[in-house]
Amino acid sequence: MDFPPGTINPAKRNEDALSFLATRRSRPPKMLAAPAPDRAAMREILSIAARVPDHGKLEPWRFVVLEKAALDRLAEEAAVFAATHNLPEDKAAKGVNQFAQSPLCVALISVPRPTDKVPQIEQTLSVGAAGMQLVNAALAAGWGASWLTGWVALDEHFTGPTFGLKAGEWVAGLIHIGTEAHQPPERPRPNMDAITTWVEA
Repeated sequence: MDFPPGTINPAKRNEDALSFLATRRSRPPKMLAAPAPDRAAMREILSIAARVPDHGKLEPWRFVVLEKAALDRLAEEAAVFAATHNLPEDKAAKGVNQFAQSPLCVALISVPRPTDKVPQIEQTLSVGAAGMQLVNAALAAGWGASWLTGWVALDEHFTGPTFGLKAGEWVAGLIHIGTEAHQPPERPRPNMDAITTWVEA
């Protein structure tokens, strides 16, 4: 059967997937609680996260899964780091609380690959795609999840030894995952007319 231009075979339209994507909403760590996904559940989520555009099949990312005992340890280490580096109290607390409040966290590590065929920007975009896919996979699996950064993800003096970064690696984000304890309110969304340009010819 032929379908009019601009339409698609209705049998191929995934209404559940579209509904999920249209209503997805991140859940901050303070709104998450135990339990968190076990290792089997996380393997499924991470396998989906790795299913992203990856020019050259370079896999320019890796995952460091921080379970609760590790998060408690990192909260203490972050507090010591903040004190010894004289970070403002509110800034220090935000970093410490990311670990202290989270049931489980995945550090998304960018792993730039040396190659002349794939520009670094394409590798970076693949890392971002993996992060978004990771959040959405966790949400689709019924968990709460959010992607944060802050100084605990960006300060190389902290992240290097904390996440065992090798030369050239950096933390793209900290994805927190757990059971949704509270549902956050919807937030304003972009004005599509303001950010969309139609080119007819």
